[in-house]
Formats: sequence, C-alpha cells, structure tokens
Amino acid sequence: MIDTFIAALDWLGVAVFAVTGALVASRKQMDVVGFALLATVTGVGGGTVRDLCLGLVPVFWVGQPVYVAVCVAVAVLVFFTAHIPESRYRLLLWLDAAGLSFFCIVGAERTLAAGAGPAVAIIMGVVTATIGGVIRDVLGGEIPVILRREIYATAALAGALTFVGLAVAGLPQLPAAAAGFAVCLAVRGAALLRGWSLPVYRARPGRNPGDLGL
Repeated sequence: MIDTFIAALDWLGVAVFAVTGALVASRKQMDVVGFALLATVTGVGGGTVRDLCLGLVPVFWVGQPVYVAVCVAVAVLVFFTAHIPESRYRLLLWLDAAGLSFFCIVGAERTLAAGAGPAVAIIMGVVTATIGGVIRDVLGGEIPVILRREIYATAALAGALTFVGLAVAGLPQLPAAAAGFAVCLAVRGAALLRGWSLPVYRARPGRNPGDLGL
C-alpha cells in the first residue's frame, strides 16, 4: 500500500513540477524546446541529485524513461494552454507548493528504503523537493524561490521531518507520509497566503579598530 502511495506521489510530483517548469518557459516566451527542457529538468532534477548522492545508479528516470516522456508531454500541453490561467505566476507558486509537498515525502521515503538513516532521509527529502525548482529558476533567469524571503525549504524540512519522525516512532508509513505531505503543504500554503518569511540578516555598521582596543 505504501509503495503504491509513494509511487503516486512521485508521478504527481514529476508532473506538477514539470508544469511549473513549462510555466516559467511561458513567462519567458520560449519555444516548445525550451518548454520541454525546463519541464524535464524541473520534474526530474531533484530526484536525480538524490539518487546520485545515494549512489543509486542509474538514476530513476534512466531506468524508466517514461518519466521524461511525461515531462515532455506536459510541456507540450502547457505550450498550447499557458495563456488560459489569469495569473500564471500565482498558479506556478501553488503548483510548486504541491510539488514541494509531494517530493519531500518521496525523497525521504526513497532514502530510508535505500538503507540510510533518519537524518540523511530528512536532508534528501529537502534536496529532492527543492533542487528541481532551483534549476528551473536559474535556467529561466529567475531568482530561485529558495533564495527569496519566503518560507520554502523550511516547509519541505517540516514535511520530511514529520514523515521521518512518525515513521521512526513506529507509525505505519502511509499515515506518516500523509501527515508529512499535509504539514509541508500547510506551511507553504500559509506562507503564500499570509506572506510569512523568516527573519533576515540586517546590515550593521562595522566597528573601528579603536573600539576593539587595537
């Protein structure tokens, strides 16, 4: 049951993140090849980095190229329909929140299944959830969401931590995964709705050598 659920999250995450990549391509007025490129690197980027870090070679989409086919199909669909949403950027943010929630659980579960410990699983959950979006934004000429004053990686961390913590505590993985997904989506969704952000560094005037007794 848990394998089916995680597989469903994985496919949904790939498809949803592929949509966000294609939407960025639409905002940059790229051709269909650009759509396919951004959709694919966004959809499979995080999982690729995860598998390489864990030594799982070949990475998941090499063994199942249908993942790439799904990304390309999504890109073509968005190429012809991207003009329909009233606010593509708002749609992008909410789809990205869903993809983040899918992938923080998938990444953590796949890492646990590979035999790694809880701490590594949490880290890989965050990596899987965020790296695809970073690649998307860099290639699309955008400031990556993870570097903006928004709660983003923190939401993925909360979701992965919830899932791994509950699983290690003995809760069956299915409800643990559902809880982790809900926590990540709730945190990211609340941040989008309420404009939440973490405190940032404030510049301060430097001290003169005389103040230090030098």
